[in-house]
Amino acid sequence: MTRPTTAGPLPGPAAGPAPLVIACALTIERLALRTGTRVRAAPARVLRTGMGSEAADRAVAEALRDPALAGAAVVATGFCAGLGSGMRPGDLVVADEVRDPRGVTRCAEADVLAAAVARAVPGRTVHTGPLTGCDHVVRGPERARLRSQGAVAVDMESAATLYTARRTGPRRVAAVRVVVDAPEHELVRIGTVRGGISAFRVLRAVIPAFHEWHRSSLLPRR
Repeated sequence: MTRPTTAGPLPGPAAGPAPLVIACALTIERLALRTGTRVRAAPARVLRTGMGSEAADRAVAEALRDPALAGAAVVATGFCAGLGSGMRPGDLVVADEVRDPRGVTRCAEADVLAAAVARAVPGRTVHTGPLTGCDHVVRGPERARLRSQGAVAVDMESAATLYTARRTGPRRVAAVRVVVDAPEHELVRIGTVRGGISAFRVLRAVIPAFHEWHRSSLLPRR
């Protein structure tokens, strides 16, 4: 069984009491997040959970037991499968909610985050809507069924990550995914990410948007 691994805090100045946790599943996602251009508005930690909802549940619950992460905002990120016709690898999905059999977790200020994402990766299409969880690679009719239920994309960890994050205490949560698999651009298997170089680059470039979204929660409200 693969054990989840975590990375230490990213260096940079602190700018508020609540840190930021950026959670992903795959080593290639973690590499993109660790090597990307970073604008640090607050302390951040990259957490690699491992694949699947059970791994995400365990890793997030364990990480958030750390007193240093009390009240931390959590962003679930990485790659996903797009559900809509016309979606392409390198498109982005900003969830306004995530779903799995346990229910729905609402995402804080998805419109603010979507705008920040669009600024971080100009020229890329940004889709906003429900992100659904699944424990396997989705194909053909199942993809159409999930789309008919209103979801714009599917992945294996976001719903579990945010459900567990909220279960541990009140905090802001969000999910941003980069499309590597879409109806007209299906992968052979989810771990391959063949032709996903553009998606890797997009994930690396979008990091400043996470910090902009997080910084917005640290500003005084009028």
